[in-house]
Amino acid sequence: MDPKRWSRPISFQAGRYGEFRTVTNTTEAIVALSTAWPVARGRSLRTAKRTCQQVLSGKRPPSEARNAFIAAAVEANVYVKDVGRP
Repeated sequence: MDPKRWSRPISFQAGRYGEFRTVTNTTEAIVALSTAWPVARGRSLRTAKRTCQQVLSGKRPPSEARNAFIAAAVEANVYVKDVGRP
């Protein structure tokens, strides 16, 4: 199992109403935060990007990236849903 893979994927609303993207690992999360995020600034967004980088470099566990991604979504009013096990 990929050590950067999350225990449970998350889907988030991207773009138009009803359009969702699913994130299953830290690499996908940082790409989403950098390219598909509806806001360009925010404390939780900065923290999530930093946490993802630390996970990718092996300094933190993937669960922290997942939690930071959710916090950034809450801050940006992005709807997220837990989609269960991959």
